[in-house]
Amino acid sequence: MANFRISQMLLHLFLICASLVCIVPLFLVIGISFSDETAILSDGYKFIPEKFSFTAYKYLGDQFSQIITAYGVSITVTVVGTLLGLTIIALYAYPLSRKELRYRGFFALFVFLTMVFNSGLVPWYLVYVKFLHLKDSIWALILPLLVSPFFVIIMRTFFETTIPASVIESATIDGAGEFTIFRKIVLPLSLPVLATVGLFTTLNYWNDWFLSLIYITKSEHISLQYLMYKTLLDIQYITSNPNAASALLAQGALKDIPSKTLQMAMAVVGIGPIVFAYPFFQKYFVKGLTIGAVKG
Repeated sequence: MANFRISQMLLHLFLICASLVCIVPLFLVIGISFSDETAILSDGYKFIPEKFSFTAYKYLGDQFSQIITAYGVSITVTVVGTLLGLTIIALYAYPLSRKELRYRGFFALFVFLTMVFNSGLVPWYLVYVKFLHLKDSIWALILPLLVSPFFVIIMRTFFETTIPASVIESATIDGAGEFTIFRKIVLPLSLPVLATVGLFTTLNYWNDWFLSLIYITKSEHISLQYLMYKTLLDIQYITSNPNAASALLAQGALKDIPSKTLQMAMAVVGIGPIVFAYPFFQKYFVKGLTIGAVKG
């Protein structure tokens, strides 16, 4: 009994330390975002700023309309992409979990091969731009991340190991069709894996900036992450380019542009909404991830 309590205490201590490792940097980022730029350069990063300053957030406020537009794009892409992705992944994974499906091995191999082989950036770009004509379209930010083969395998494994075959057989004997079984029996029993895949898909869409870089040229269609990436690159270019810096100094604009604090303020602005998504998925997250990954 004593050994069990000691192991429990050690486990709790480890989890507390792991939680602090994840939470403490977030508080540091928030503290730096409210710090004065000159204080950071002289005193370094601190959790409690030596001198409070809202310069970084004022700079973001000057781009308020563009940030709101980018927020709208990111939220739309994330919500639509996650819902469509979950639907397609579930509809593909469920038949793969049924042993009576003809050519089941071929369709499973088709999914696995897409994880192993990659055609490269050029064919990928040509398909979406030349054949699908999705350049400068919001669908160019949704379709490339819509279905992940890894999530298909996780969901298929969950269906195989968790949904009792006897339940499906009983529903079939009672006259239920495949779509009825899937909608009224399989999906309600699969909330853990749906929440898990939904969380990862949400993070993939929200954190993506590369698709905006490749496919989007209009500022009203870029995502929030790409807007932050582009802004940071602009500031780095200005501060590292003598000609641009001297021109802005002459205009009196360079001294008002923060660098380090702006990076942290953008991180706070970008991470804010996605943090609120975790409580909705937390109940099913661990169960869905572990059950769906026990067997492959």
